[in-house]
Amino acid sequence: MPLYKKIDGKYKKLKSVQLAKEKTLQEIVEGHLQEMLDMYFLETEYPTTFGGRIDTLAVDYSGAPVIIEYKLSKNENVINQALSYLKWLKAQKVDFFEMLVQKKLGKEIADKLKIDWKNPRVICIAESYSKFDIDTVEVVPLRIELLLYRHYENDIFALEQLTISESKPAPTPAVTPSEHMPPEENRVETLLAKATPETIALFEEMRQRILTLDEAIKEKATSIYMGYRVTKNFAEVYIQKNRVRMFLRPLDYEDPRGFVQQIPEGYSWTLNRSVYLSSMADLDYVMGLIEQSYKDVL
Repeated sequence: MPLYKKIDGKYKKLKSVQLAKEKTLQEIVEGHLQEMLDMYFLETEYPTTFGGRIDTLAVDYSGAPVIIEYKLSKNENVINQALSYLKWLKAQKVDFFEMLVQKKLGKEIADKLKIDWKNPRVICIAESYSKFDIDTVEVVPLRIELLLYRHYENDIFALEQLTISESKPAPTPAVTPSEHMPPEENRVETLLAKATPETIALFEEMRQRILTLDEAIKEKATSIYMGYRVTKNFAEVYIQKNRVRMFLRPLDYEDPRGFVQQIPEGYSWTLNRSVYLSSMADLDYVMGLIEQSYKDVL
């Protein structure tokens, strides 16, 4: 998508500027990983026993391990290389990754993340992809995401989601009727188990309102919270017994009632604004805050 900048009252199309080195692309993304992709950076050029090095090793805010590979040319086989690294990663023990997260991010963040070892992600970032690349992502039962980058004059950089491949579980054997509930629904029920009926009703109403903001919004239940995202997470919802707690993006909110609390900067959370909701009477107001966070990821 072309970008335009207003100069002397007229919009001028910005020129695309080719990056000379793959390493430059890698440094741009690694240096701004939280802002661009809602992830914590762990390591660059991480060595594997397969003989190669993972360009960027990270962990996202739902605790999923992330492998990021970069390519300047669409002719380079970035997907196969990334899948080889994913095979290596899945062969390791979760303890190895948990120790790495704690070493790099500290115990406070490591305890919050709850590593989701079953759902690792592969992200490829390139200027373009072949039809073969796109077809591969559609059929491989793994979480593979293709991102397009553009680098423009005046140091303007853009990332665009080309494909998103959610985790596709392998076929399961026949089960009894009581076992038919999908894992995602099981996680939602677990999150609601400790809440009062009033809190459940409050959450369900808020949940429906969030999902009607945009048909592109994706909802994901983790073991500890419900996440909502478009290109990035804009809300994490924790269901407590008598109230719902949300974490939103770091903005200067229009918040005359003072609901928004800031998490100390030392925690290094991207969603570092906290809001509590305990009454249906406050839902309209809180939805206004959630919508401000949502608009920040568009």
